[in-house]
Amino acid sequence: MIYLELLLSFFQIGLLSFGGGMAALPLISQQVVDKHGWLTMGEFTDLITISEMTPGPIGINSSTFVGIRVAGIPGAVVAMIGYVAPACVLVSVLAKLYEKYRDMTYIQGTLRGLRPAIVALIAAAGVNILLLALTGEGEASFNFIGLGIFAAAFLVLRRWKPNPIYVMLLCGLLGGILYPFTGGG
Repeated sequence: MIYLELLLSFFQIGLLSFGGGMAALPLISQQVVDKHGWLTMGEFTDLITISEMTPGPIGINSSTFVGIRVAGIPGAVVAMIGYVAPACVLVSVLAKLYEKYRDMTYIQGTLRGLRPAIVALIAAAGVNILLLALTGEGEASFNFIGLGIFAAAFLVLRRWKPNPIYVMLLCGLLGGILYPFTGGG
């Protein structure tokens, strides 16, 4: 039964994930945290961090990690297949249709209309993760060190545009140095 739930949950996510893996994060959160309770919001945030750091698309990594957490290796395979199957079918069908009808104004209008929605989905996921990082899960305290690290990383990335990997490593190093001396923020 758990395999069917994993398959159907990630099939829905894969079917409705327009805009890539980052746009899928609110859908994944809704399924694995809110609906099924397979992960807490804190665990989901950790999952996103790991999925971002490991090679491969975030949606596939997330589905694999959730599947392993819920039902081991077979669960990972089932969740990943559920996530990827709709995209394979949809992309094949849409590629044929787009090739045939790409010059229609309705198609161009639809694509232009999807762009702001995708940006909104990504922004919503980012704001949720930021709020969780700054306030914690169910905690009343505010994480000023996290806010400082976030602000510094944001400023550095916007102003000097370094390689984000170096910024992530530096932020991890700063967190590793600062948090032990403050009792976790």
